[in-house]
Amino acid sequence: MLKFVFFVLSMLMICSEWTTLFCSLLLVSVLFSLFAGVGSHIAGLGVMFGIDSISYVLILLSFWVAALVVGSSQKIYDLGNYFSLFLKVNVLLLLSLVLTFSCMDYLLFYVCFESSLIPTFILILGWGYQPDRLQAGVYMLFYTLFASLPLLVSLLSFKGQGGTLVIGLVDGLTSSTSTSLIWYFCSVFAFIVKLPVFMVHLWLPKAHVEAPVAGSMILAGVLLKLGGYGLLRVLPLFKEQSLSFTWVWISFGATGGAIVSLICMRQADVKSLIAYSSVAHMGLVLCGLMLFSWWGLGGAVSVMVGHGLCSSGLFCIANMAYERIGSRSLFISKGLLSFMPSMALWWFVLSACNMAAPPSLNLLGEISLIMSVGCWSKFALVSVAALSFFSAAYTLYMYSMSQHGKFVNSLFSCCSGKVREFLILVLHWLPLNLLILKSSLVLNLI
Repeated sequence: MLKFVFFVLSMLMICSEWTTLFCSLLLVSVLFSLFAGVGSHIAGLGVMFGIDSISYVLILLSFWVAALVVGSSQKIYDLGNYFSLFLKVNVLLLLSLVLTFSCMDYLLFYVCFESSLIPTFILILGWGYQPDRLQAGVYMLFYTLFASLPLLVSLLSFKGQGGTLVIGLVDGLTSSTSTSLIWYFCSVFAFIVKLPVFMVHLWLPKAHVEAPVAGSMILAGVLLKLGGYGLLRVLPLFKEQSLSFTWVWISFGATGGAIVSLICMRQADVKSLIAYSSVAHMGLVLCGLMLFSWWGLGGAVSVMVGHGLCSSGLFCIANMAYERIGSRSLFISKGLLSFMPSMALWWFVLSACNMAAPPSLNLLGEISLIMSVGCWSKFALVSVAALSFFSAAYTLYMYSMSQHGKFVNSLFSCCSGKVREFLILVLHWLPLNLLILKSSLVLNLI
């Protein structure tokens, strides 16, 4: 199946037709979900590539979000803003993501992991909104590159120690010496920044605010999941060290997520608010990953998939309002219920999913994560409860500020919504709420 996927991606690289690419990516997503088989643990392109259950879910998410990215970027095609190059960059980014999720060698995983930065950087610089996009791109590049270089040194030391870097064959470090602790923090820090968690998150809101809607959707939908996927692959190498420092990462994840939730309630830019909400959700994911229990890992993967669809949909609908009003400020783009009543429903259902209301996949993931953290420590539940409460609070703030209130006087009329836009929003919302009926897909991965 992987051979078929890479063959299709190589063909799509020469495709310059907007609708053809959109339909082709959706078709590949459906075929991959039907024929790949969740239970297949190796599906080969050779020795260095294969998929397991977690890779399967994240590759499927990558294809689905990439198709929605192409569908929601119609304005680039209408303006003739180098749309052929834009499509090629998106397919190249999708190719690097599929390679990353299907690598069976740590060094090759590192190369593919870093290669996804280049198309993202091109998207921000080439199709961003403001002159500050250069600073945002440099922030993103240097934050992630600076954190990833120690990971490369750590992997090379494992190569010298064990003679192989094939995932599953590398011997983990069992001692808790100072050297092993250095390698542990070097390896984990690269994925902590990519996730990102509180205190190393500053590159993410900047990148989101300056990126086009395609960059924001792919960044929130898939690229942040590279950090969680990397932790899943690297942590088994450091079993004793992970047990010793679980409390550090849970403190960062839960407390940092609660602090970032408070920051969300002070945001005036709707894209900045959605970006900070991603940091809060990823803090909860970090708690589940570091606990490495069945509930924790299943809940973390559930929240990653649910957040990928929900956050991508919120960025998409925020861009639809921005294209009509010309501002992302919540103080200017108020009263949208009067101008776009059809869109108000989609604002509501996506906001409800963002606060983990039933029957969304986010609810299943957050319940699993809260149970895993509660079993580990009752005191940690205080921070997790604050995170969940303020998550609902800033989502209600975003919805009420954008939909209600007195609209700005310079706005007289606008289109309430097009068929293409409703289709994109339906394709975000349906899998997010139907996947809970097949919860074994994301919970029974380990």
